[in-house]
This record gives sequence, structure tokens and C-alpha cells, in this order.
Amino acid sequence: MSSQDSLTAQNHASQARFNMVEQQVRTWDVLDFRVLDVLHVLPREAFVRVGHEQLAYADLELPVLAGSSAKMFKPVMDGRLLQSLALTGEEEILEIGTGSGYTTACLAKLGRFVTTVEHSEAVHTQALQRFAAQNFYNIKALLGDGLKMSYGHAFDVVVFGGAVADIPSVLWTWLKPGGRAFVVRGESPAMEALHVAGTEKSPEIRSEFETDIPYLLGCAPKPRAFQI
Repeated sequence: MSSQDSLTAQNHASQARFNMVEQQVRTWDVLDFRVLDVLHVLPREAFVRVGHEQLAYADLELPVLAGSSAKMFKPVMDGRLLQSLALTGEEEILEIGTGSGYTTACLAKLGRFVTTVEHSEAVHTQALQRFAAQNFYNIKALLGDGLKMSYGHAFDVVVFGGAVADIPSVLWTWLKPGGRAFVVRGESPAMEALHVAGTEKSPEIRSEFETDIPYLLGCAPKPRAFQI
């Protein structure tokens, strides 16, 4: 690719990012200027599958990897997720489900440090390459089942990168006092995105919006017994 072609591609991507923020995200009541600034500058096309770059800024859930059920959040969902957490730049964040790494990168720009966990080795490896290419030094990417790992300390913020049938009780051991979490809970196709705070005995749960996304590994509802 010539330097002129490269410049043209960059200009097209920049315009597509602008359109995504102004025509999709902002119109979904995402008004936090820090969130909008990150979405304006972070190259989403760097986090999509090869060959899908032209779809990076579309209002779509793009597959993370061939053969994987994991999907990137739509841009509007990333915007609402980030806004609901009201990050100040001082937070240590735990993300369960790295996926494409785009949401992780947004969290890293808005918080202080992100620990992210992915169960798929192929998806994990792909995300590591993307973080390195974008020069992220405040992301620690782990491979494993995030719901079963021990982290040794609590976090200011926890983000679930996929849906759960019920809020896992382990969440409360991960959160520092005064911490908060983003969780999508429910049964497809009727799920709710939740802002969760408080304690296990006295939870503070606020519904943010309705959605429908793939479940995290092992977090789908148990099959109901057939009754005659």
C-alpha cells in the first residue's frame, strides 16, 4: 500500500469513527465526554477479524474469531457500558471475557489498569497481539476460566464480557467496598444490562437497558426438565 493509499484509508477510518460516535453512540444517550473521546480516537478496525475492517463501525455484533460464538459488542453497547461505570482514571478493573479486546482497550484508556481473562487460547492470543500493536501497557491478559481463578486482591470495577443467567456470588469477593460492576443477566432473548453495587446481602442493582448477547462459558441457564 502506498503512503497516499494509507493516508486515504486512515481518513476513511477516522470519518467512520466520527459517524459511529455521532450517529450511533451519542443518539443512544451516551453523553459522557470522556467515553465519547475514547470512542473517537481508538481504532476499532484494529480489533476486528481480518477482512471485516469495513464493518468495524457498523451497528453490528461482529464475530470475534471464526468458529467462536463470542461476538464484539455493538458500538452503542460499549458506549452505554462505559458510561454506566463512570470511570475516573483511578480504577483497577477486572474483565471476565476478553473477546476482541476492544472493550478491554476502552476500559484501559478510561481506568488505571485492567486485568482481563479469556478462556479461549486462540482468542486470548489474538487479543495479546492487538494490545501490543496498540501499545497498551496497562492491560494484564490472562488465559483461563475467569469465574474460577483467584486474583489475590479485589477490584474497583468488574465487567462481564458476556451474559449470565444469574449474578455469580463470586462477584462480591472481587469487588472492593464501594466498587461497581457491569453485568448482563437473563435468558435470551430478554436480558437486562445491570449496574451492580452494594454488597451481597444488600445489593444495589440498577437496570441500564435491554439487550441480548452470548453467554459466558458455563453461565447459560440450566435446561429445564420437561414436564408432562
